[in-house]
Amino acid sequence: MSPRVSVGVSLKMYFGHADARRWFEHVAASAAAHPAVVDGRVECFVIPTYLQVLPALAAFEGTPVVVGAQDVATEDSGAYTGEVSAAELAEVGVGLAEIGHAERRRLFGETDEVVAAKAAAALRNGIAPVLCIGESERADAASAAADTIAQLRSALADAPAGRVLVAYEPVWAIGAPEPAPASHIAEVSRALRTEIDALPGREGSLVIYGGSAGPGQLTRLDGSVDGLFLGRFAHDPAALADVLDEAALLADRRAEAAA
Repeated sequence: MSPRVSVGVSLKMYFGHADARRWFEHVAASAAAHPAVVDGRVECFVIPTYLQVLPALAAFEGTPVVVGAQDVATEDSGAYTGEVSAAELAEVGVGLAEIGHAERRRLFGETDEVVAAKAAAALRNGIAPVLCIGESERADAASAAADTIAQLRSALADAPAGRVLVAYEPVWAIGAPEPAPASHIAEVSRALRTEIDALPGREGSLVIYGGSAGPGQLTRLDGSVDGLFLGRFAHDPAALADVLDEAALLADRRAEAAA
């Protein structure tokens, strides 16, 4: 188990350009002043829209915050109108890419094969996938673990070596008023961590939880995940700062346990 804890935010398409730039400024100031983010105990990443990537990179320059992208193309170049390649994203400084989110599957028909191709594209260009996996229907934790492990294996079967952030997001919990029960999240996340730890070439990979995650979630999960992947709850920079504080406490507990 890594002592490092990761906290990320996907802005989806909620913010306009001016609102996003103001949010970046608030979060950059907060992250630059947070001891655990500065010294690397807590990884903080932000995933804006494509159009917001460059101003995000500018806003977070000089801070440890990593900027990600919400998607990548399956190919590195060519006649693919409307697509953005992992190669170009890496060129401008993007470090992470969200791959396989349930909304991409539901709204745009992404299949397991497409998810695997995008994960491979990210990794071969030095971008760490934030690989979104989760069961579609509510089920017991053992069944959910088996389902998500199968998704993980499928997505990474032919991918180059590299670090992966496995974002466990039960589809039935995304956008719900409350996250999945803590015991369910814990059992599935531990199974996913065992699986990713056993895969060669995945050193430094973490398992984080999304799906209506917000302040207090890390405390309730009591170390069973390596961090959180936040959505609308982080639109308030103060809420994100609270989660970073929780992450710092978890990172400290892990470091003490490893000593």
